Amino acid sequence: MEISTATTAFAALAQETRLAAFRLLVRAGPAGLPAGEIARALKTAPSTLSTHLGLLQRAGLVSSERRSRQIVYRADFAGAGALMRFLMKDCCKGHPAVRAAIGGEAA
Repeated sequence: MEISTATTAFAALAQETRLAAFRLLVRAGPAGLPAGEIARALKTAPSTLSTHLGLLQRAGLVSSERRSRQIVYRADFAGAGALMRFLMKDCCKGHPAVRAAIGGEAA
């Protein structure tokens, strides 16, 4: 992951509603949640939520799929994993146990 991509992702998460939406989608798992359900759970106006989810999507942390009249959002676990690996890449001088714990290659 490039530093500019990581910066965009961290910026997207650095806002209370977006962080709450991302965490809600992580808990929902691969099935995701419809936009209306996310808005109700976070007590956020749908138009405001749409903006937040769009930022998370452009940051590679959320994906969406239209189902008839609904848009279902999911956490992008590959994107979130890449961000975590980027953050932990140089941790602890590449100690094998630490690298294995975050899903990276052992040094």
